[in-house]
Amino acid sequence: MQRALPTPPSTRGSKSLYLTEAQQQGLTPKRKMLFVGQEPANEHVALGLRVEPGAQVIARRKMFWANEVPVRISTSYFRVDVGENTRLDGEGFVLPTLQAAIEDLGHEFGHASETLTARPPTPYEADLLDIPGEWVVQVLRISYSTKDVPIHALETICAATRHTFPIGQAVGADQF
Repeated sequence: MQRALPTPPSTRGSKSLYLTEAQQQGLTPKRKMLFVGQEPANEHVALGLRVEPGAQVIARRKMFWANEVPVRISTSYFRVDVGENTRLDGEGFVLPTLQAAIEDLGHEFGHASETLTARPPTPYEADLLDIPGEWVVQVLRISYSTKDVPIHALETICAATRHTFPIGQAVGADQF
């Protein structure tokens, strides 16, 4: 499975970044929503969203498979003041897209930063990804509005042995 960095705007703006990426690579994708609700922000998400560690954030956690093999866990995080009582904290997948829901709230994309960290998985991650003894790559993307408000933190936990990360410069405007 490839995970391009930065993600090309046409892929990021599609109905599902993962489904589009997998299909472009000839893989059979599958996804499942694991959790939608509020939870305490861990340190790196809190830093990105500019909230205190442990502050409540809205989390949308999904699991992804390629050809029936678990490959990644992805969690979107939103500040409560941005997403509470909106489609961002509703059950199921956000339709038509997460991008559209963010824009419908009046936010215009300004810029984003992505960091990659290789690390041992948590027990939860190792179990879900079925990777005993292997490492994960954590991709953290923080998207900011044109007013420099952190709108969306996307943490993707990738099974390291099941991914490559081509890195290039995206051309044109990007999206959340």
